[in-house]
Amino acid sequence: MRSFQQLYYTSCEQGLSGSSGFQFNAVSDQVSAETRHRVEGLAGYEPPRSLIESDTPETLARCPVNLCHSPGGQGTTTLCVRYAGRDSARRFGNYFAHALHTDGEFTPDSGGLLAVELWNSPLWTARVADSTELPELSAPLPRGPLSPRAVRDFLRDRPDAGQLPALLAAVFTALADDGSVVVIDDTTDRIAHWFAAVSYLLPPPLARTLSFATYLLRPARSRLHLIGTVPEAHPDFGPDGEETYTVFDFSAGRFPDPAPVHDLVRLLTRIGVGSVRSVWSWTAEYADGRERDPGDWHAPVAAAAAAGGIELTGTDVRAVIDWLPGAGHLGTRRAAVAADVHHRHRDLDDGQLATLSAAAEAGGDSALHQELEGRLHRSRIRAYATGAENAAGPVPITHPAERERATALWQRLLDEATTTRVRVRLLLWALGARLTPPPEPLAAQSLDLARTLLGSSAAGPELRAETAQLVHTLPEFRAALATAVHEVLARRNGQEQLFAQFPASLLRESDLGERPRLLEHYWRAQAEREPARTVELLFRILAVRGLASPDGELLRALWRQASPAWTHEEATEIASRLPPEQQADDAVGEWFDRAVKQEIHDEEDLRSCLLLYEALAAPGRSAWLRPVTRECVATTLGLDRALQEATEATVLARAFRIPQADAWAAPRALKRHRLIPALLALPADHARLRRDIGEFGFTLTDGYLRALREAAADTAPVGEVLFSHVTGVVAMDSRCPLPQAHYELITALRRDIADRWRPDDLNRLAGAVRPYDTALADAYLKCAERRLGAGKKLVRRITRRRTPDDPGREER
Repeated sequence: MRSFQQLYYTSCEQGLSGSSGFQFNAVSDQVSAETRHRVEGLAGYEPPRSLIESDTPETLARCPVNLCHSPGGQGTTTLCVRYAGRDSARRFGNYFAHALHTDGEFTPDSGGLLAVELWNSPLWTARVADSTELPELSAPLPRGPLSPRAVRDFLRDRPDAGQLPALLAAVFTALADDGSVVVIDDTTDRIAHWFAAVSYLLPPPLARTLSFATYLLRPARSRLHLIGTVPEAHPDFGPDGEETYTVFDFSAGRFPDPAPVHDLVRLLTRIGVGSVRSVWSWTAEYADGRERDPGDWHAPVAAAAAAGGIELTGTDVRAVIDWLPGAGHLGTRRAAVAADVHHRHRDLDDGQLATLSAAAEAGGDSALHQELEGRLHRSRIRAYATGAENAAGPVPITHPAERERATALWQRLLDEATTTRVRVRLLLWALGARLTPPPEPLAAQSLDLARTLLGSSAAGPELRAETAQLVHTLPEFRAALATAVHEVLARRNGQEQLFAQFPASLLRESDLGERPRLLEHYWRAQAEREPARTVELLFRILAVRGLASPDGELLRALWRQASPAWTHEEATEIASRLPPEQQADDAVGEWFDRAVKQEIHDEEDLRSCLLLYEALAAPGRSAWLRPVTRECVATTLGLDRALQEATEATVLARAFRIPQADAWAAPRALKRHRLIPALLALPADHARLRRDIGEFGFTLTDGYLRALREAAADTAPVGEVLFSHVTGVVAMDSRCPLPQAHYELITALRRDIADRWRPDDLNRLAGAVRPYDTALADAYLKCAERRLGAGKKLVRRITRRRTPDDPGREER
């Protein structure tokens, strides 16, 4: 099992040099001078200028992290370098490098991991050691969070994930030409994910030779294969940099000019990071060990992918077929490769079929050889058209005479077809065989078939799938289907939902561009299938109609639920897109009224509601609303402003003592979710509070008293804001009418304060309440005195228990 030497390098007081400054703080016993020199050369760190004076945990955590990996003939060195801010002399610029070194490269006996998988590994430390000696580590090393699944999820969320093929191609070139690829992104965590994506997709032997650094401030000073940096860095590469460095700036969206990408790269990125490790394990059975460049790897990878059930492109299939004649090292597996290609790709030409047949024969698969040699076009057409089990798919027919005979046979079978499915499959076969039947019969057959399908209510899953394939591959049939739909809508009213039914649902928007009536019905059906797009589709329909405002019929058609209403988000978007200077249809006002007054369940709903109210309060838009709705909007926004602008608690509470605060959903939600925290955040006039609390109302008073009791339970020194609230409540005016439950809460609050508050705070409170309640003030003074007296007695008791001989130890 491979072992790893450890080295710590930083600016410190104690280390191997015997003096303070940058040095090796600690190393493993067998570390050589060459290894130290190598680590020193890789460990240098310059932070971005904006972070150079970082010295708090929060700011240091934002500093880029450099995971650096350098394989080579003298062993493999991997470092994690973090910015440490100040050194022991309080000077900025310190960093901490934790390095691992091992002879050879990261191989399966290293735990099977790639170097990039050490990103954020728990093994890394940034603390100086107490001793100058460090133990060696044994494989397997603990992995960090990077994994094929994590990188797959990262790429799924990245809008620029389409750059991965170009990035992988650039790394192949850098490995071949000893060049460098620079990746710029906002964080080194993102950079590490890009590096991991490349490492997983590279052939494992090449991935183990990949050198990288996730962060260098000056990438032009490095010749590693992969170099990461952040937007604030200095990527000045000089006059020859364009040839040596290829830059992918994901932060700014700047990438190299499009260049040819090898088909191996396309295959690997299509397989994807999440599945490629399995494919690489299979590829080992197809490679002969002499593969170096993408051209060498393409066919073995494609053959392995095909064996694993992964779809190949035509280019992949051609690579496999061209490679088979010289792949003698496969032995009997050559026939299995031919079978994988043959069974999954039915559009091979005669030359490719001949190659597969020869491979089947060389691999000892006589059955496959005979099948490939004896396949007849006629039986294939009939089997395919009737949907026979294991029927061979169509293959292109290139010989002119054969094409003529095949076209005549196809036309005869189409005229004789007795079922809709046979007709669909015959059209699909013509596409696969690359026939070119006369345009007029093809258009007529397509229109007749489309009309029949629109009247069919019992299409099975096979026919649905095949019709979908036909729609997407035969332009004549797609046009015929659009024509048949138009005929139905023109002939019969009440067919608005036709586009939600088979097969009209297969049409795309681009198929209907010249037919506004069809477009509108298509969008209505889309709104039902994709509710999140309903607002967008509403305005598309208005644009086609040439209208600025929808009417009630259109709104009901798009929002078809039992009690149709806009969400706050939908209403806000609609308000922002309707022209404010134009009068909206009466129905729009009614729908806004329902959106404004709908119930609010949580804080997220409340935020969305307030955004809607702000949009509706804008000039011009308030005219769409009924007077009572305008009043609701204005009142709610006024209360929201009071919450944000009030400077004293009782004034804020008084602002909510209006009937509207309990009449409408939005003011109620403000009162329920935001009023009590806002009250407790503001200082209270305790003289006014002791009188006004009886006018808060039961629910507000109850919540306020409970929140105040919880806040006052802390034994820390009491701040002025909390003190003002407590003073007003505990000294409440005895004439103030409150329910018994609230008197009990106040009594509990007084008791908690007496039990928990510090003597100093109790003395303050006694002075504050004395003008209102002398007895209560005296009671708090006595509590403070008892607390102080108990503390003095405890000190005396502890002092007596010290022995004369040993005053620092208690008697047992």
